[in-house]
Parts: sequence; C-alpha cells; structure tokens
Amino acid sequence: MANIKIPTPLRAYTSGQSVIAVSGGTVAEVLEDLTAQYPDLRPHIYDGDQLRSFVNVFIGEENARDQHGMATPVAEDAQLRIIPSIAGG
Repeated sequence: MANIKIPTPLRAYTSGQSVIAVSGGTVAEVLEDLTAQYPDLRPHIYDGDQLRSFVNVFIGEENARDQHGMATPVAEDAQLRIIPSIAGG
C-alpha cells in the first residue's frame, strides 16, 4: 500500500495519525480511500467533488497537479504528502 503524510493542521481529522496507508491506482482513488477511512477529513480537502484549490498532493517530490492531476498514477509503494498552500501578506 502507498502511504500518505498528513499535515499537522489536518491530523485532528485523522485521529492524530501523521502517516496513513492508502490504496488506489490514481491520486483520486488514494484520496477516496483516505476519506473513506477518515470521513471528517473530506470537507477540508474537497469542495464538493473537486479537490480544493489550495490543497496540493505530492507524489515524492512531484506535485500531482503538474502531472495528470487526479488521474496521476500512484505506485503501490508510493510516498504521498498533502500540502496545503499557505497565503500571507
């Protein structure tokens, strides 16, 4: 199974877990598995059926948005990270 690292602000919705084993062949499938395991997380990363614009999913060092978006393939041993964008001024 792939693993996905959860950022500290979102761990309140994953029972404090920082790394979660997930299954799926694409980013979309991995996130569906993640939110099936932790339904309270869903509204914090999705807006309806779309990934929120400020939520980035990295596979290794590559942003999935720069590859094939939600259709980006995920290897069984992949290391993913959710990285929310930070705004400031």
